[in-house]
Amino acid sequence: MPITTTAPAAFRPSANLEQRLQLLIEAVTDYGIFVLDPEGRIQSWNSGAEKLKGYARAEVLGRHFSLFYPQEAVERGWPQEELRLARLHGRFEDEGWRVRKDGTRFWANVVITALLDASGELTGFAKITRDLTERRRQEEQLRSSEERFRLLVERVSDYAIFMLSPDGEVQSWNDGARAIKGYLAEEIIGRHFRVFYTPQDQHAGKPEAELAMARARGRVEDEGWRVRKDGSMFWANVVITAIHGADGVLIGFAKVTRDMSERRRLEELEQSSRRMNEFLAMLAHELRNPLAPIRNAVTIMQLEPLQSPVLRNCRDVIDRQLTHVTRLVDDLLDVGRLSTGKIKLRKELVRLADVVARSVETARPVIAAHNHRLEVEQPAEAVYVHGDSTRLSQVVQNLLVNAAKYTPEGGRIRLKVSVQDGFADITVADNGRGIAQENLERVFQLFMQAEGGLGSPVEGGLGIGLTLARSLMEMHGGTIEAASPGLGQGSTFTARLVVAQEVPPEKGEDDHGGPAGGLRVLVVDDNRDSADSATDVLRLLGNRVETAYDGASSVAIVHSFRPQMVFLDLAMPGLDGYETRKRLLADDAAQDVFFVAMTGFGNEDDKRRTRSAGFDAHLTKPVELDALLTLLNEVKARTLAKPSV
Repeated sequence: MPITTTAPAAFRPSANLEQRLQLLIEAVTDYGIFVLDPEGRIQSWNSGAEKLKGYARAEVLGRHFSLFYPQEAVERGWPQEELRLARLHGRFEDEGWRVRKDGTRFWANVVITALLDASGELTGFAKITRDLTERRRQEEQLRSSEERFRLLVERVSDYAIFMLSPDGEVQSWNDGARAIKGYLAEEIIGRHFRVFYTPQDQHAGKPEAELAMARARGRVEDEGWRVRKDGSMFWANVVITAIHGADGVLIGFAKVTRDMSERRRLEELEQSSRRMNEFLAMLAHELRNPLAPIRNAVTIMQLEPLQSPVLRNCRDVIDRQLTHVTRLVDDLLDVGRLSTGKIKLRKELVRLADVVARSVETARPVIAAHNHRLEVEQPAEAVYVHGDSTRLSQVVQNLLVNAAKYTPEGGRIRLKVSVQDGFADITVADNGRGIAQENLERVFQLFMQAEGGLGSPVEGGLGIGLTLARSLMEMHGGTIEAASPGLGQGSTFTARLVVAQEVPPEKGEDDHGGPAGGLRVLVVDDNRDSADSATDVLRLLGNRVETAYDGASSVAIVHSFRPQMVFLDLAMPGLDGYETRKRLLADDAAQDVFFVAMTGFGNEDDKRRTRSAGFDAHLTKPVELDALLTLLNEVKARTLAKPSV
């Protein structure tokens, strides 16, 4: 209601009280307080008004209050409209821009109150003004920040970010939500978020359960299958956070969803790769067990003179094919190790001539089987590199075998080592099938084999030799490249390594002499074919040999036989090789025994495990004769070096 300025007599303030009120108003400095006449002319002016608007009392009394308004507000008649509304309703409040004497603007809160006399006639207006510029600035900053955040959230495309009502209805929708879930904002806002869950999860009440957990704990995170608009599913990481107002009342939930399908696919691939590597390791072990007695049988035939040329040829065929199968098993395992980073190089100063000789010796049976002519050319001076001799030999061997396979019968293969500009190039060239230009890089891909194309089919293989060769070269900091003029014109593979600057001191060659003999050897293996054939090989080499087909029976043999060397199979039922070794060492007769782990498991982890368990050596089945001879001579030398008692 309009305010009257005339109070009943009983409550009319004294002149003294009015004077005190005037002094109080005058003392207020944070509010501009002044009186207008009915037309809006200024009748009074306090110190707060002077401070706020910049005018002294003498400058402003009698002037119309519209001088405080921006020009655009005056032109549209807003000052008069404020007085009209105050007269109509008794009071009017507004916020807007006002102008100081110096022309600067400030954001003002204005309250205009109509003043009436006892008869209800308008006598003027009381006007109170507050400067809210700082509050407005803070509010603008907050609104700007909120707007920027809103725009940021809306533009995020990798995350679905949206709000839910307390009941789970979608209330906002960003670009990421549209991209991930497939719904437009107008299609989904107002619907319950259970539509994103599988029918099974909906039936189990999972959406409601997640909201309940978020309400109770403040936040819940989950991973699982979610459903897009088109019905397709994706693997999602979901975070739901409860949002409360200042009074603590739940106002809704913030929901952030990430599409983790690619990560899950990679994890499944890693698991699949791990399972495959485990399978390959077991497969290699199972294959090596039957290969071991076959290798031993071939070794026996090589040690025993065979009069029949037909039988000698059969023996050599078995030897070559056994070597081929063993190499395939090793390559399969190496591919698995490469994919998991388990191949470790044992780098040292290596003479390339030794690498070449070892590779040629290993690949020669394959080359000879195809009646190829092999030419080897090396520098007169020794060339050294830093590398793993075994792995470098594997690279060159794979290049030679590849050339033999893809060169028709009776071809020519040339291996050349050259040095230029600090690099050593190992080049293997052939006059075989050649490679089409578009396949020069593809031949290094895993399981990739070049087309036969020119008549006879290409010899079978796994298509992993060149992949291994390139990977091993890159681990050495080197390269390997393929070149060919085209199909039918041969191919050239060049492996390049950095030449080592230092040269090792000269040292004499080890001389193991002939086949080692004269040792007491115990063979322990539950595979009878493997045990018996190994026993025969060792006896042909001049050793006294006893055989045990399980760990338990070997304990009794050790006490009476007192062996100097024990070959122990690791994967035996009952007492395995590790436990058998412990039992044997309990007997004083086994204190100086040289223990050899003989197993189908042959990667570096397996060898580290046997070394940690105390084994003196590790032989991987099938055991090559050269490796066996080296080990026997080592034990023989140790035995001869001991002082006799």
